[in-house]
Order: sequence, then C-alpha cells, then structure tokens
Amino acid sequence: MASPLLSLTWTDHVTGRQGFLVVDRLVRGVASGGLRMRPGCTLDEVTGLARGMTMKEALHYDPDSRYVPLGGAKGGIDCDPRDPEAYPLLVRYLRAMRPHIESFWTTGEDLGLSQDLVDRAAAEAGLVSSIQAVYPLLEDEGEARRRLGDAFAVEVDGIGLDELVGGCGVAEAALTALDRAGVPHAGTRVALQGLGTMGGATARFLSRAGLTVVAVADIKGTIANPAGLDIEALLAARDLHGTVDRSVLRPGDRELPGDAWLSADTDVLVPAAVSYAIDAGNQDRITARWVVEAANMPVRPEAERLLAARGVTVLPDVVVNSGTNAWWWWTLFGDIGADAEEAFAHTRRSMRSLVERMLARAQADGTTPRAAAHALVADRLPVIAERFGWYR
Repeated sequence: MASPLLSLTWTDHVTGRQGFLVVDRLVRGVASGGLRMRPGCTLDEVTGLARGMTMKEALHYDPDSRYVPLGGAKGGIDCDPRDPEAYPLLVRYLRAMRPHIESFWTTGEDLGLSQDLVDRAAAEAGLVSSIQAVYPLLEDEGEARRRLGDAFAVEVDGIGLDELVGGCGVAEAALTALDRAGVPHAGTRVALQGLGTMGGATARFLSRAGLTVVAVADIKGTIANPAGLDIEALLAARDLHGTVDRSVLRPGDRELPGDAWLSADTDVLVPAAVSYAIDAGNQDRITARWVVEAANMPVRPEAERLLAARGVTVLPDVVVNSGTNAWWWWTLFGDIGADAEEAFAHTRRSMRSLVERMLARAQADGTTPRAAAHALVADRLPVIAERFGWYR
C-alpha cells in the first residue's frame, strides 16, 4: 500500500495535546475528508481514515455527473469533545492547519464534532470556509455556495438535512442487503451502537422502513426492548453528543451495560459510533447476520475474518457511510438542489446501485464485500487518474 502524500502531527502549545492531518492523495489538487475529535485518536487511525476517503470518493465517481471526485484526506484531534478545553483546542488546530485548508484540504464534521461547531471554529480561526479549497473547481462559486447554504438550512421533522442524509445512505445499504437475500423488512431486528448524527438517522430510516430497533447504545449504556424501542422518542431526548435522557424510557425498556448491544438478538448490527468497536475478543458475541459499518473502521480486520468464517457479512464503511460526503458534493456541484426529497431519492438510488455492484462483485469473485469494494476502487482510480491526473 502506497504511503500517503502528506502526514503531519501537530502539538498544541497550550495543552500539549496532539492533532493530525493525513492527505492520502489529491485529485485536481484537492482532497476531501472530515475532522474527528476523540480521546486516544492516533496518526495511524487518521491515516486509515484518509485512505478510506480516497476509496469513498472513487466509488462515487460518475463521469456523467457534475460532481467530480476529490482525493482523500482526514484530520484528527486527541481530545474528549466534552472537555472544556476542546473548543479552544479546535480553533488552534484549525488556525495551524489554515494554509492546508485554504489550499487543498476540504473538511467538515466527523466523530465528536458537529458541522455547526466546525463552522464556528473555522470562522474564529480566520477561514472563509472549511471547504474553501474546492471553490476554484466550481463553475459558479456564488451560486454553489448559496445552494449548499440553503441545503444546510433544510430541516425534516426538526432535524437538519445534513444530519439525515448519511443515515439515509446507511439504511439503504442495509435494506439492499436484505432485499438481495429475500428477507422482509417487517420483523427484521436491528441493534445500533451510537445514536448521534449517523446512528440516530440510521435508526430513524430503518424504523420507518418497517424494521424493529431492539437495542441502542450511547455513552451511558445500552437501552433495549425486545418488542422494539420508540425511536422517535429517543431521538427527541438526545443531547448534542447523542446521549439519551433516560427519563423518557417506557416500562418495557431496559437499561443494560454499554456493550450489551453487541450480543443483542438481532439480524442487523450497526456500529455507528467509534472505530475499533468490534475486535477478535468480542466478535463471538455477535449473533446478527449482517454488520453494517456506519462508523469508520469499527470492525478490526481479524474480527472481520472470524465473522466471515461463521457466515456473518460485514458491509464496509467505505461504501455504507459514504452518503454524507457524496451529498455535500452532489449539492455543491449542482447534481441536486437544496431539497430533502431530492436528496434522499438521489442518495437511495446511488447507494443501492453501489451496494448492488459491491455484493454482486463479492458473489462473483467469491470474496467479502470489503474486498469487492476495494476491487471496484482499483478499477476506478486509474480511470480518474487518466482524466484528471494525480498529484503525488
């Protein structure tokens, strides 16, 4: 595997905490990838995430679309986002990364950070926008920025469209796998780790598709009900970090330990919170038929091999959670407008097509969905390079 184009470690002069930026590759001189903040974040983690972003961009390449894939990058800060020092640290990090963000790195929300927070900190750090490096690639920058701003202002049932499209994509990935297997939506049981932006939206779309969510986990523990949880009530009772106020629980809802979501009696398991949640030591607790990676890198490679050996299919993050990133660019480049139904319809069509191709390739090659996704990327990267070139 080739080394990334750029890899740097930044040390904050105030707290001594570290931040990281990895640019895996540039396409047309620009790379895309969010910024995460979590305690224990490492350079190796950010490097893997940056490579994943290269893959996500390549997988959504459509020569007939206005949206042209970018390269892959990722940023990370080793800090608990709940720490009182987190926001000033974020501002200092963005100020230090300002030359890179102005020149070639477009970034946004990821684990631990909301887009509103990134935008506020970016403005305080002196940036025009966290995605300003892509502006020179736009046909009409003013119109594109207005369109994206309008899209971010759209709300559906009180939740921002930007917080919903990723979960719409995750849900569609799961539904595609169910449909290919001939499994009806009604009666299919789901457990999720994480009820933040991605996990919450995924739970909502799966619930509305007829699936029964029987367990969700947040930082306080697991909430479970074999008869099904009231997802709308739980979503309405979340704080900014996706933690549910337990006062809204119904008599049949049970509070269990934090890792109980893993062994819940389910068909579909959705890790939608932290990286490395499923490893060789705990994978044997999983009884689900599918693991749908809404989070980035939640299943370690050895765990995935063990799961595959006992018939559990892992739908990989590079496909499953790529909808948010793609929606940004579909909207900015003008493939879709600032409309929720158009965004959801485009996301569903694109994700279903991509997951169908991945699963068909896996079946034809006799391999895993992740290996099939990597093969699709290997097919597409040379095509993108021939058209636009690489900057390495």
